[in-house]
Amino acid sequence: MKWQQALADYKHYLQIERGLSKNSIINYSYDIKKLMLFLEEQSIKISPIEIEHTVIKDFIYSVSKSVNPRSQARLISGLRNFFDYLIFENYRTTNPLDLVDSPRIGRKLPDTLSVEEIDTLITSIDLSTPQGERNRAIIETLYSCGLRVSELTNLKLSDLFFEEDFIKVTGKGDKQRFVPISPLTKKYISIYMKDIRPHIPINELHRDILFLNRRGKQLTRAMIFTIIKQLVEKIGLNKTVSPHTFRHSFATHLLENGADLRAIQLMLGHESITTTEIYMHVNRSHLSEVLNKFHPRK
Repeated sequence: MKWQQALADYKHYLQIERGLSKNSIINYSYDIKKLMLFLEEQSIKISPIEIEHTVIKDFIYSVSKSVNPRSQARLISGLRNFFDYLIFENYRTTNPLDLVDSPRIGRKLPDTLSVEEIDTLITSIDLSTPQGERNRAIIETLYSCGLRVSELTNLKLSDLFFEEDFIKVTGKGDKQRFVPISPLTKKYISIYMKDIRPHIPINELHRDILFLNRRGKQLTRAMIFTIIKQLVEKIGLNKTVSPHTFRHSFATHLLENGADLRAIQLMLGHESITTTEIYMHVNRSHLSEVLNKFHPRK
């Protein structure tokens, strides 16, 4: 089996069997391509079925000179998944990554904004322009529903179930979930839909997309980043803020106010509860309050 064929088969498996998104498949493929490039540069003639852990270790060592431990660990994880696939398809019996140690890295806690900082960001939006009304609805939706940026840009009019107080969100791997929506968020979206969206020359291909640019097309991920960056600069906030920061803040604030971790997991669309547990980094004073309130021997 040649590398190109193995990679093509693997990408097909990720798409059909695992239902991963296009972006996820590109990221998984990138790991394999880096290994293929290394083998080519080193003039190593070996197939994905024959390659041993010693060659993989040499590759990881060469990569470690230019990437941080977190990126190195992600690369090792990606390669391990690829060789697990080859084992699954009976091309191999062992995974060469089993003998490769992943670097120890601390778990990175997500950045968050306080409620006051989020309020300041939203109130700083210039509502005298059509884009201002749209941007207020965007920021409010990111924070109040805990959406990923791709989930926000792909949100459709047909996904809004305002009478039931839910929106339908399409997440990673095209998996869908229903997320509650607050009255305030519904209010801002409704203002945008009623007063702004009807005056946009909507592109026919994007007619069902909720948030549109001035040309009536779906907003890009980059545009959402730009909107947030400009707001952060406008209020002089000395923090690195991205669309994901609002998602982290959503989960953290819910947890700090007593929400159940399982409920947060469902709203975020995490497959595993361990992914959601990263939000257990609440401050010690809050933990003390929980203990004093709920422990029987207080």
